Amino acid sequence: MRLTSFTDFGLRMLMRLASAPERAFSSAELADEFNLSRNHLAKIIQHLAHAGLLETRRGGAGGVKLAKAPDDISLGSLIALLEQNQSLVACFAGDREACSLDGRCRLKGKLRAAEAAFIATLERSTLAEIALPPLPPVSEQQAA
Repeated sequence: MRLTSFTDFGLRMLMRLASAPERAFSSAELADEFNLSRNHLAKIIQHLAHAGLLETRRGGAGGVKLAKAPDDISLGSLIALLEQNQSLVACFAGDREACSLDGRCRLKGKLRAAEAAFIATLERSTLAEIALPPLPPVSEQQAA
């Protein structure tokens, strides 16, 4: 299973937020750390905020931070949320024209079971387990 860049970037951002859950990070700071497009990151932040996983604030003291404790966010739920509109194969999206085996395919059930097992395995882990190490204080970053 290959995850989309949307999910990849979302997970990287969440791993940083989990390193200091009480802190608000600016989108510019996150985009710079991971060399991501600010526009792409804004879409991810909006998606996760709409789902209740992030809190966002505008202004000088604003930024984005986790709305829940990292221990309370399962990796399985994150992957399912970030990959929400992505089908493993075209026929899972209901595109009958994409499958010449419609009605005769026995692979579809195996792929659904594998996908479910993948998510179930990740449900047993939390965002806290994959949090990045905390960033050094700003004074140490400037000295480096």
